[in-house]
This record gives sequence, structure tokens and C-alpha cells, in this order.
Amino acid sequence: MTNKKNTSERQAGLLGSADLLGTNSEIGRKLRQYYDGLVSEEVPDRFAQLLQQLDKAETAGKSE
Repeated sequence: MTNKKNTSERQAGLLGSADLLGTNSEIGRKLRQYYDGLVSEEVPDRFAQLLQQLDKAETAGKSE
């Protein structure tokens, strides 16, 4: 019984803190959705090639 009460109080506290943030919590959710979408996209081939060229150039520069 005590665990259920504590869980309910914690959930109410979480909801209350989200309400205090108002618009900011909505902005945060939207930013998280946007970020998750970007992270799940593949890196374009041309960009991957450029990164490989950069790695090679850095490696060559260090060995000199």
C-alpha cells in the first residue's frame, strides 16, 4: 500500500514539474523528437567520403 502511494506521489510530482515548465516542456519534447529523427538518419555517402579523406589527411600529417 505504501509503495502505491509513493509511486502516485512521485508521478504527481513529475506531472507538476512539467506543468511548471509550461511551454518549455513542450519545446523540449519537440526538440527531442527532432533530434531522435536526425540521429536515426543515415550519413550521406558524400559526407562519409569527406570524413574518410579528412582522417587520411590527419594521419598523413601526423606521420610527417
